[in-house]
Amino acid sequence: MTLTRRHMLSATAAFILVGAAGTVLPRIVRPAKAATPEIDKAELAKAGPDGDVALGSDKAPVTIIEYASMTCPHCAHFSTTTFPELQKRYIDAGKVRFIFREFPLDALAAAGFMLARCNGNDKFFPIVETLFAKQPEWLVKEPIPPLQAIAKQFGYTEQSFNQCLANQKVLDAIQDVRDRAAEKLGVNSTPTFFINGKKFVGDQSIDAMAKEIDPYLKEG
Repeated sequence: MTLTRRHMLSATAAFILVGAAGTVLPRIVRPAKAATPEIDKAELAKAGPDGDVALGSDKAPVTIIEYASMTCPHCAHFSTTTFPELQKRYIDAGKVRFIFREFPLDALAAAGFMLARCNGNDKFFPIVETLFAKQPEWLVKEPIPPLQAIAKQFGYTEQSFNQCLANQKVLDAIQDVRDRAAEKLGVNSTPTFFINGKKFVGDQSIDAMAKEIDPYLKEG
């Protein structure tokens, strides 16, 4: 799927992938499964055109990279349940560096990421976390009004909101991240995590993540 500005620009044309009944194109999500062999870490380490947005120390012994879609319910569940504990236990403690990358599965998801990207890196995670927490409010037949209301909380005006969703450069950068993940890293569903290069697919509990993280901490 190629996302273009015509999918994004206005209430009538922005989200043509949202059906008349208010349903979004089926999301490609799968249950969690065991880790796959390690991939090319050099390829995994490459950031997209607009760079990575990360939390935690760059000297942390563990790096977690998540590929997610804003319209994915499993991603929202991870964000609201597992991530706060992951941040408290590992990220804020300097044990994990967490990188979040865009893998939109539809135009509406891409629009959410665009709003997170347009407002500066310091607001990226707050916007992403808020969109996940309020996903039921804007994953609706007419998503523009609730998205505008959420964006307003982060300083967007109607003009800057529309300008952001019309920014082809931002959209192209997001699409580049998604396409390279699919082509080079084998990502085809969300959420997908890489923990020090090991791939895990599906929503993860804090216990499952701790099982993978802790051995690296003991090695240090």
